[in-house]
This record gives sequence, C-alpha cells and structure tokens, in this order.
Amino acid sequence: MKRFSIIGAGKVGTSLGSALVEAGYTIKSLSCLTLTEAKESQRIIGKGEPSKNNIQTAKNGEILFITVPDDRITDIVQELDFSDIIWQEKTVFHCSGLLPSEVLSPLRTKGASTASLHPIQSFSFKHAAPSILHNVYFGLEGQEEAVFTAKNIVHDLGGRSIQIPPEDKPMFHAAFSMTSNFFVVLLDSAVALLKSSGLSEEKAVQILHPLLEGTLNNILDSRIRSALTGPIIRGDGQTVKAHLGALNKIPGVKDVYRQLAVRALEMAKEEKTLTAQKIKELFRILEDR
Repeated sequence: MKRFSIIGAGKVGTSLGSALVEAGYTIKSLSCLTLTEAKESQRIIGKGEPSKNNIQTAKNGEILFITVPDDRITDIVQELDFSDIIWQEKTVFHCSGLLPSEVLSPLRTKGASTASLHPIQSFSFKHAAPSILHNVYFGLEGQEEAVFTAKNIVHDLGGRSIQIPPEDKPMFHAAFSMTSNFFVVLLDSAVALLKSSGLSEEKAVQILHPLLEGTLNNILDSRIRSALTGPIIRGDGQTVKAHLGALNKIPGVKDVYRQLAVRALEMAKEEKTLTAQKIKELFRILEDR
C-alpha cells in the first residue's frame, strides 16, 4: 500500500510528498486551494495529478494525507464526509501536531483507518530536500492499524516514531513551537542589537553562527542546564545592569532579555549555583524598571 494523495500541498505537504516519492511511494493526486498552487507543488514533487478538487484527490490512492492548517482540517473532513467516497481499505492521516486523530472520526465511522502523523520538523519552503525528514521524529496517535502503517511510512522516510497520547498533544506541540518558533524570535532579537550598531543582518548572523553551534554542541554533550553560561549563572549583577542599560533604546528586545533572564535565574536557583543573597540581588536588578 504505497499509493498516496495529499490534500493541502503547501510547505509540509509538498515536502512530505517529495520525501515519500524519494522513498519509493507513488503519488496519485495533490490538491490545493488554487490550481496554480497545486501545479507548483506537482512540479516540485515531479509526479501526481494537480487539482483543487479535494474529493477527487481523496478518491485516488490508498493513503490520504491531510496537510492543511489546523483550522481547516475539520472543514476538509466534513467535505469528505459528505462525498460518495468508499473509505474501506483507505488510511487517512492528518499532520497536525496539536489536534487529536479524533477529528477524523467521521471518516473512521465510514470505514477508514485514521491517525495523526506529525513530522517534528520546521518547513520554511516547499522545495525542501527529502533528507529534511531523515532522523526526524514523527508524533503518532490514532487507531492501531493506522499507527502501524504510519510507523512503516516513518521507517521508509528514515525517520523515528514516538506515540503521543491525544491529551498530551498540546503540551508536546507547545514544546516544539518554543524550540523552533521562539528560537527564531530570540535570534531576531539578538540580531536587532547588532544591527543597531551598524552591522548588516548577514554579518550579524555570520558572527553568531559559531556561538549557536557551540551552544548546541554543549547541550548535546551534556545536560541542558550544564550548557548555561553567562552573567546570570555567575551572579554578575553589574554585567546584567550594563546589558539592561544598553537595551533601553530597544524596549521590545529589553523585555525579551528581562523575561529570559528571570527564567535563567530560576534555573540557577533550582540548580543551587548561587547564594540566596545573589539571587535576591539579581531579581531586584531585573525588576528595576
């Protein structure tokens, strides 16, 4: 059972489709809101019939991936539920990291095998290389038969599987979002500081790149908290004061610094790396507006 179709061939759907074709699967159809978007994805994947007809797309192939934004999944399911599609022998996955597979229950009731299959990866554009999913974890949840199929698909993609209880999906998804999305926010804030001194964004990222790599390597080589360095963990209040003073001209970034510094101080407190007096002193500095 290696023939599949995709509803919602955006960044995730197109990247997944390319990786599946590379792994030996056959794409039958792919649909988007516009035919132009579907044709663009078809050109990237190299195969499949582009369409804006979700029902026709769902009819083709034994496996259906619904890769639309979370707030459209229920509408797609409702549209498919009202169709004349024969769902027996079909497996349907949605790729939301937040929603449970239960949103697919109307199709399950009609005979489809259903589950959620969420690649824990960041997709910035449609034309990602198939290798983007190598060694990536996929969060799985749903009917036993569909989860079994999902595990085989993940294996074929060179990925890894983790089963997530449906009630825990929001917590997992928050962790993934913080890791990916908020890292970009943090880096943008740091780059804004360097740009305020006249550097270009390209040069700023160039300067920070080795620091980022070194920090990640330290995390991978040890405990996360062992990789925390800097003035907070040292109890260096004068440096923190100097940072806050310099950040006065960029209030938004100053707020980010202050909030993250408070969290770092809480970590230092939990790790018992600072005296109670030092912790109080640093809290006072961070709270002084």
